Amino acid sequence: MKNKHIGSSFDDFLQKEDLLGVASATATKRVIAYQIQQLMKEKHLTKKEMTSRMGIKNRLHLDRLLNPDNVSVTLLTLEKTANALGKKLAVQFI
Repeated sequence: MKNKHIGSSFDDFLQKEDLLGVASATATKRVIAYQIQQLMKEKHLTKKEMTSRMGIKNRLHLDRLLNPDNVSVTLLTLEKTANALGKKLAVQFI
């Protein structure tokens, strides 16, 4: 008996189940949150200092940005974050 799943990829499965977009967004957000946290550590920035540099009043906005499971983030927020960390934001389709 032939196994119908041999040769298919996990991405194929996710796409078939209509979950690929959510899975990709979640993975991307986890990488972004991790990178921001690492840069904050390297620069010895507290959350209070980071919110000040970003020009945001509420630390909850930063907490949402650093939450790897919250995929809702705007380009403006990412741009403010990059500027606060002395970096440039690059977004591209591959």
